[in-house]
Amino acid sequence: MDPKRQKVKLNDGHFIPVLGFGTYAPEEVAKMEALEFTPFAIEVGFRHIDCAHFYQNEEQVGQAIQSKIADGTVKREDIFCTSKLWCTSFRPELVQPALEKSLKSLQLDYVDLFIIHFPLALKPGKELLPKDENGKLIFDSVDLCHTWEALERCKDAGLTKSIGVSNFNHKQLEKILNKPGLKYKPVCNQVECHPYLNQSKLLDFCKSHEIVLVAYAALGSQRVKEWVNPNHPVLLEDPVLSAIAQKHKKTAALVALRYQIQRGVVVLAKGNNKKWIKENIQYIMRNAGLEEAQAGIKIAGRNINSFRYADDTTLMAEKSLGLQGDPTSPF
Repeated sequence: MDPKRQKVKLNDGHFIPVLGFGTYAPEEVAKMEALEFTPFAIEVGFRHIDCAHFYQNEEQVGQAIQSKIADGTVKREDIFCTSKLWCTSFRPELVQPALEKSLKSLQLDYVDLFIIHFPLALKPGKELLPKDENGKLIFDSVDLCHTWEALERCKDAGLTKSIGVSNFNHKQLEKILNKPGLKYKPVCNQVECHPYLNQSKLLDFCKSHEIVLVAYAALGSQRVKEWVNPNHPVLLEDPVLSAIAQKHKKTAALVALRYQIQRGVVVLAKGNNKKWIKENIQYIMRNAGLEEAQAGIKIAGRNINSFRYADDTTLMAEKSLGLQGDPTSPF
């Protein structure tokens, strides 16, 4: 990591800011929140904006970015913008059109990072989650190596500076890395990662291949009923996190963010509270230290091993595909 610039170098030579602003929100407020909070995030210092076609608010995120370019807050080259290839566009001939659609929505000529959102192909079409008459997801048969080759062509065409993956396990990463004729390695793997799911083995694997781990749900995920069991514990109320935060007169959220950055993990922070958004970025930009955060939070994770906030989604996908207990499962 470059401490002065608060960026991490990717394996293709580009740099990614260590703290990103996540733009996912529940469907009913996704567009509104993107318009309200993305411009504010840029105003207070966020330069890494994480988007996705699946979030259905890239048009509003694009408006926010353009408004901050227009008023002189930033230049295009100051912004690191990520978008994601959704599962219904994994067929090679659909990859570039999907990226071009996101670029049009974002009002950009290129994105800085384009990643495969989830390593499970779904039936192409307008439905984001195509289902049969029994309500089960309809999957598609696509070799992810062929999808990856299409991403490589997008990079060569200048539509994205870097390419990566999300929600991949080490076996799926190996499949890409060992692909004959590989032109570009994934620069990152974006996964759920927090003190209750520290992804230590996957992090070590990624580091050994110069792949940056990017953490989502780093603060324990939003309590969205469709994705998260409301009975799961609230990460930011964890007693170890709270004790460290109280000792340093910081919030538990800042301790959790610092924990990831100390491990060399790029972290995404979603916020719908302007005070917290500003606090998160200013704290990271000051490079303030919480030297005990990593050791202390390891203790917090001992009692809950491999705990996922998105486990309901995980179980649904694994059951639909017959992947429960299968080592090729991305979960």
